[in-house]
Amino acid sequence: MMIQIPRGTQDILPEQVELWHKIEEHAKALCHLFNYQEIRTPIFESTDLFQRGVGDTTDIVQKEMYTFEDRGGRSLTLRPEGTASVVRSFVENKRYGLPDQPAKFFYNGPMFRYERPQSGRMRQFTQFGVEAIGSKDPAIDAEVISLAMQFYQGLGLKKLKLVINSLGDPESRKAHKEALVNHFKPSINEFCSDCQARLEKNPLRILDCKVDHDHPLMSTAPSILDFLNDESKDYFANVRQYLDAMEIHYVVDPTLVRGLDYYNHTTFEVMGEGFGAITTLMGGGRYNGLVSELGGPESPGIGFALSIERLILALQAEKVEIGQPKPIDCFIATIGERAKQEVPVIIYNLRREGISCDQDYMDRKIKAQFKQADRLNVPFVVVIGDEEIEKGVVNVKTMETGNQQEVEIQQLASYIKEHIS
Repeated sequence: MMIQIPRGTQDILPEQVELWHKIEEHAKALCHLFNYQEIRTPIFESTDLFQRGVGDTTDIVQKEMYTFEDRGGRSLTLRPEGTASVVRSFVENKRYGLPDQPAKFFYNGPMFRYERPQSGRMRQFTQFGVEAIGSKDPAIDAEVISLAMQFYQGLGLKKLKLVINSLGDPESRKAHKEALVNHFKPSINEFCSDCQARLEKNPLRILDCKVDHDHPLMSTAPSILDFLNDESKDYFANVRQYLDAMEIHYVVDPTLVRGLDYYNHTTFEVMGEGFGAITTLMGGGRYNGLVSELGGPESPGIGFALSIERLILALQAEKVEIGQPKPIDCFIATIGERAKQEVPVIIYNLRREGISCDQDYMDRKIKAQFKQADRLNVPFVVVIGDEEIEKGVVNVKTMETGNQQEVEIQQLASYIKEHIS
């Protein structure tokens, strides 16, 4: 019986990998411009980290985590997102004590959530994200948002919509929470069991519900913007002022929420068009209470995370072509047994000189070897026969022009380097 790939996962095949490399290189170069440093955290962590760091009322914790016990009886979970792990590392390694603050990180790696697979939503997916921890300056909010927009725009996407909102400070959120409870409580029996459980503990999560999103009470729910105190209003105004100065277009959406208790002030999403029902490309927000929740000092933070798989769908929808595989420099075609014996050493020496090359390993005829070279799209084919070996030369054919040049074997690397440049 053939063993198949697990549901909700995918193979990234050789012809697709170059696109992933281009995206990763773009992300690293952009983060360097913004002075964000890479951090790599474990694939699995203590389950308690995500229960506390993501929130035990969220769908992620309640329904989607891959959790298991190790041989020591410890509960471990494959990471479903990146922020909790980065903050855990920030606290555990006492990065808050370093002189350079805020601490600015980026990460890129696989995450795992058990959910119904569909286009743009996998059980194993790749997430790129950034976190800036240690500053409560609204300018850092604008910087993080601008980094996200520059990431997408730098890859050629144009159909983008930035949506922002403010969740206010704890005082504002408390007033909003009371209003939400009063709004939903009389009719809460009409909502799903998850929403009923969230009513008292975290009513903001009701606004995120996928089951009841069309319920009439959703559209009339109290807006957080009506409960912002003066400090929260000023903070949000400052963030918008920075975005306006940067000429970053945005839409304020009062329904955009982050349902965890430690999220406050700025929240944002970037939306795309034309690649399926799921249009959210990324999400982010400010989490001023998360560091202390995980055992560190009071350290405000903000970040975002995005799915590389959804990014690729958006690139395909807009017909943006990047990451075309780079061909190797040359292909060695052989005629005769003696030439075949000598070619491996010639190729070895070419590779030592930094020239990428390959040869026929299937005993093909010379015509079939040229067809293979065409499929590889190489700029040069080096033809070597027994007679050439005897003379110490090779014939180099430039595939674009059809010109052929006899070159001494000892000068082959220099010739190819010169003509490639």
